[in-house]
Amino acid sequence: MVANRGEIAVRIIRSCREMGIQTVAVYSDADRKAMHVLYADEAYHIGPSPSLESYLNRKKIIEAAKASGADAIHPGYGFLSENAGFSERCEKEGIIFIGPSPYAISKMGDKITARKTMTEAGVPVVPGAPEKITNEGEALKIIETIGLPVIIKASAGGGGKGMRLVKDPKEVKNALRAARSEAKAAFGDNSVFIEKYIESPHHIEFQILADRHGNVIHLFERECSVQRRHQKIVEETPSPILTEAKRQEMGAHAVAAAKAVSYEGAGTVEFIVDKDLNYYFLEMNTRLQVEHPITERVVGVDLVKEQINIANGLPLSYKQEDLQQSGHAIECRVYAEDPENNFMPAPGKVRHIDIPYGVGVRVDGYIYEGFEIPMYYDPLIAKLIVWGRDRKDAIERTLRAIKEFKVTGVKNNLKFLERIVGAGDFAQGNYTTHFIEENLDYLMKEDPCENPCEEIVMITAFIEYLDKMEKASPKEMTALKNNWKDYNRVRNVLKL
Repeated sequence: MVANRGEIAVRIIRSCREMGIQTVAVYSDADRKAMHVLYADEAYHIGPSPSLESYLNRKKIIEAAKASGADAIHPGYGFLSENAGFSERCEKEGIIFIGPSPYAISKMGDKITARKTMTEAGVPVVPGAPEKITNEGEALKIIETIGLPVIIKASAGGGGKGMRLVKDPKEVKNALRAARSEAKAAFGDNSVFIEKYIESPHHIEFQILADRHGNVIHLFERECSVQRRHQKIVEETPSPILTEAKRQEMGAHAVAAAKAVSYEGAGTVEFIVDKDLNYYFLEMNTRLQVEHPITERVVGVDLVKEQINIANGLPLSYKQEDLQQSGHAIECRVYAEDPENNFMPAPGKVRHIDIPYGVGVRVDGYIYEGFEIPMYYDPLIAKLIVWGRDRKDAIERTLRAIKEFKVTGVKNNLKFLERIVGAGDFAQGNYTTHFIEENLDYLMKEDPCENPCEEIVMITAFIEYLDKMEKASPKEMTALKNNWKDYNRVRNVLKL
């Protein structure tokens, strides 16, 4: 059973099909016609549209798994993927949880506990609170010790949710309330903590795999510094700033972090890296990452298949010396959102979609023509993954693929992504997590010809078509010209 939705559910089902494994989907009211429901061998309804009543409802998911006779549950990312209680419940019900043990999730999935564990293991961590913060007074005491700016972060989950940057003590109360509320809604846990905010950092993470036989490997790094509101938008691998020596050093620490908690499965050890390449443990995501496809592309490993094999008790298919990075890969996250309206989610009906193809291009998505994107979940609708022989080749191919990617009927961020990848700072490769705010004027500039010219071209082409049809028709068969009919035809064209 795939206890998730959207593109990640479809992506997991595809690997299962290649392995000859039958799949079961679960869905809420809003997802009754979603692609993962249509793609799986079976599907079970688990509740109303809000995630707390469906995809976060452990009881409903377990009931569906038992009703379907599923042997295992893959949680994908988000929702219950880092919930130790859910992993433990699966064990009690005799269902394999495709992920780490409840112990490892508790130790590393909870960011407060993870910080303690890494400190004990000698891994450098960002200065911050040793315990969760529940009120403004506690937060101010921590701030007095480590100084401003700080960042308030959800202890559970990830994906930029439940995070607030604080630069002034007057902001603490509202930031704390907002972070706890968002964390509760996203992960069912309102625990938050505070840590020092590293100025102008790089966000670099290492993919790891570990089996139950004590084997642990890393599959190199991903550069995830292009972020908006702490949410990754564009990722790439290899990182353009790492030296080979630093790559090996950080990879070894990522493996050590996994071994410290007897980790099993796929996971990601995340680091904050400053301008001098000093790095600090940030967190560990005890699950598959949204950006995992770029690692698959440059390393040649299907991470979902490895997850399933590990959960089935098999040893890793690879040793560290077997792995190397080949070429360069970039992932762009395509969202149904309106960049011109503060990036507000833009649910609605997809009227048309053109997927880019060609050498080195992969798209993981879940929308189709006529599908109604619901308002209840993350607005991510697809991921564009592009590979090239080197970074320059990958950037050029990504720009080509973005231009070919068309989605109509809902607002989206494709033009925004095109400008990110086409920006000079991105091309140089020495950008930080402040890339978007530092390049905002360029990224958000208006294209005066983008919409008006498109309509003019469509009208002109249609009128030219009508003129040719009129000239090609025999005189005696030509009806009197009706301008109102032409006007309505043009209007219908513009509605497409």
